[in-house]
Amino acid sequence: MEPARPRAFPPAEAGALLIVLTAAVIGLATLVGWASGSPKGGLIVGVVLGVPAGIAGVWARYRKSFS
Repeated sequence: MEPARPRAFPPAEAGALLIVLTAAVIGLATLVGWASGSPKGGLIVGVVLGVPAGIAGVWARYRKSFS
């Protein structure tokens, strides 16, 4: 049997994954900040952590498509 060919890179699916992961991290950090009394601080931390988390998630999912 031949090895399976890597999937083609679907930009819409990758964009949706990026948005969902980023928003999830931002939302979670904002909730933690709200629970500790600083929702603005949680939001800032969420944005700082959410953007790299979204990028890392897309890279992990599609890393074979980039090589």
